[in-house]
Amino acid sequence: MIHNRIANMEEEKSKILIVDDEKVNLNVLDGLLKPYYKTVIAKDGLQALKRLEKGPLPDLILLDIVMPEMDGYEVCRRVKSNLMTRAIPVIFITGQVEERSEAKGFEVGAVDYIFKPFSPLTTLARVKTHVELKKRGDLLERMATLDGLTGIYNRRRFDEFLDYEWERSLRYQHPLSLILMDIDFFKRYNDHFGHAEGDLCLTKVARAVANSLPRSVDVACRYGGEEFACVLPETNAEGALVAAQRILDRCRDLHLPHPQSTAADHVTLSLGTVTLIPNNNHRKKDFVEMADKALYQAKRKGRNQVRQFKEGTDYNG
Repeated sequence: MIHNRIANMEEEKSKILIVDDEKVNLNVLDGLLKPYYKTVIAKDGLQALKRLEKGPLPDLILLDIVMPEMDGYEVCRRVKSNLMTRAIPVIFITGQVEERSEAKGFEVGAVDYIFKPFSPLTTLARVKTHVELKKRGDLLERMATLDGLTGIYNRRRFDEFLDYEWERSLRYQHPLSLILMDIDFFKRYNDHFGHAEGDLCLTKVARAVANSLPRSVDVACRYGGEEFACVLPETNAEGALVAAQRILDRCRDLHLPHPQSTAADHVTLSLGTVTLIPNNNHRKKDFVEMADKALYQAKRKGRNQVRQFKEGTDYNG
């Protein structure tokens, strides 16, 4: 499964964001790069940051330095200070050839310069070099954030993604939802069928969980041994319940026999959901604990079901 994902990544056409306030420069670069890459343009720094916020993220940014309202240095600083965009290489495009300006660009995080007027051969060569370097880095990063057994994201990726989406939801006051889930009586499954079958079960359930999330912005992770988690950005409580029920149904549809379970005769899940519009009184730690409490209630009520966290509910009773 991991190798398939990596192969798909390699086959995709690399995306380049071109940022310049001069229409002539945009047209020249867009025309030069379009035969080889997927290009997206932005006419100023603020528009570029909005493009990055909406996604999908580019593999390379070509960024003019001298622009109104926000110059390229500031745009680059913001790109490099953002967890989700800091790995995107930035090449400055500029007519400035001063050593001091060049040094400042490298200080804020640029990887290279392309000078105006553009040389087609030099521009293509520099772009190709940094796109290839980005691909190699992405492969290594992706392998570091994928669970080695199941092929879905691991706990490290969960923590990073939740951090990012929490801050984004706090800034824009969007709802954020989280689903935590366990395979019911998985230890009994392992004891009965053996660890090899247990690993196969984990892999099949992980695939079912990931395939239950049709939106590319949603992330499914292996949270622990037989635990999984899904982070659902900009998703309200009703949407979280729909997603959780879809996961539950897909797991049931696997029809994996589990004779040692008292919840059903096949492998099932218990799921807990929580939805918040974060404010400064909330903590990510509490958010995860809320989902965990709902998961605990699903287990206590008989497993093989979804429960949603609600304020004022006694989860110890």
